[in-house]
Amino acid sequence: MLRRIAVLRPPPPPPRAVAAVLAGGSDAGYSSKSTSLPQKQQRVRDHAFDGIMEVQKRVRRFLALHALLLYAASPTAPSGAFSGGGSGAVSVAFSRLGALSRRQLRLAPLDAGNFMLRHPHAFHLFLHPVHRILHVRLTPRASAALRLEADAIASLRPGAVLRLRKLLLLAPPHHRLRLEHIRLLRRDFGLPDDFADSVILSNPALFRLTPDDFVEFVPSPDDPPDLTVAAVERSRERHYREHRAPGAGEEDARFAFPTRFPPGFKIGKYFRIAVWKWQRLPYASPYADVSGHDLRSLEAQRRMEKRAVAAVHELLCLTVEKRTTLERLALFRDALGVPKKIKEFLLKYQGIFYISTRGNQGKLHTVFLREAYYKGELVGSNEIHDARRKLEELLLMGREKANVDRMFTSMGRGWDELGGGRRGGAELREKFLGDAGGRKRKVGADDDDDGADSGEDSGVESLYIE
Repeated sequence: MLRRIAVLRPPPPPPRAVAAVLAGGSDAGYSSKSTSLPQKQQRVRDHAFDGIMEVQKRVRRFLALHALLLYAASPTAPSGAFSGGGSGAVSVAFSRLGALSRRQLRLAPLDAGNFMLRHPHAFHLFLHPVHRILHVRLTPRASAALRLEADAIASLRPGAVLRLRKLLLLAPPHHRLRLEHIRLLRRDFGLPDDFADSVILSNPALFRLTPDDFVEFVPSPDDPPDLTVAAVERSRERHYREHRAPGAGEEDARFAFPTRFPPGFKIGKYFRIAVWKWQRLPYASPYADVSGHDLRSLEAQRRMEKRAVAAVHELLCLTVEKRTTLERLALFRDALGVPKKIKEFLLKYQGIFYISTRGNQGKLHTVFLREAYYKGELVGSNEIHDARRKLEELLLMGREKANVDRMFTSMGRGWDELGGGRRGGAELREKFLGDAGGRKRKVGADDDDDGADSGEDSGVESLYIE
């Protein structure tokens, strides 16, 4: 009787790991016995890259408010009129800047003033001596940081011209891209704001601007012979010459990409075999014209997919900081031959690329080239990146290091203007100055800036408050 009951009893549920495999999913790696790369993979976080984007959130907010400040000061000024960092003496009424930030940046009523008060090393708020209304301008340190970046961009303009020509060559067979798409990518490529005039129209022997706003590549006899050689090909040759071992197979490194998976990514035996097979797979150069290739076979489709990986890899190598947003990368999807589901495509190769979702409440995706970073730092820095680091360090400085008590108290009734009314002004005053008993309201992790301490005063009081 007991045996019959045991036979009728349902089997116990499988463990979580076995159930995930049976359902066709995986935790954070690869749980299949197939020796082909999986079509879908879950994103594994890398806190080193996410930490970079936490700093970039402040940089983007600063640059957006700085652009609005320049627009409010001179709406009819051409783009790049103050790009040399000469905007430190420009001051505008905060009411005007706050209205623009709410309308164009979709900021909350207190966000603009809150950000400026939390970064006194970058923005200076003061009561205008004549108009007696609250004004805002950049601090000398912020203006100097912007001027340093502008000088670095101007000094490295020949390299930017070469990078732009290589970008056009990544769009075969016509080698042409929209001017608007290049404009959105100008900061990543280290181009000046007026690049259409200073770079494209100033070099008619290298570029052609069509009436329909396309930028075309113009061949030149002065082009270097390795203009169409990808960066990964140079690194392969250099690595093979320096680390070649006796008996090592050349085929293992001929078409391979530098791969470094994020911490916590589970790599099984079959996944290693799949990666090894993919690394040996031949592919055409991203600069080659493959418009007439036959793609009906599965092997040809795999090679074209690897060529798309090489094209994205080359575009990221051309950027100044070896990263760009996924939205900007999608603008060049047709030119690079990348599939429509570009995020899902890049997640297949998490050892080569990393996608960070930090910024704009997860709506902004930033694609990093993993091999170009080590422990959150860019390998092989350049002058533009070093200049931008100065601005990042300025935004990371805590307000405790700034002698701004006099600035706060001298604002007078400007607090009400800063908060959009008495209620908002009282809230900001209590937050930054304290209540009647001198106790400041506790600031959350998102509001406070626990940045690096420089041990120096910001110079706000000595240079701006008489």
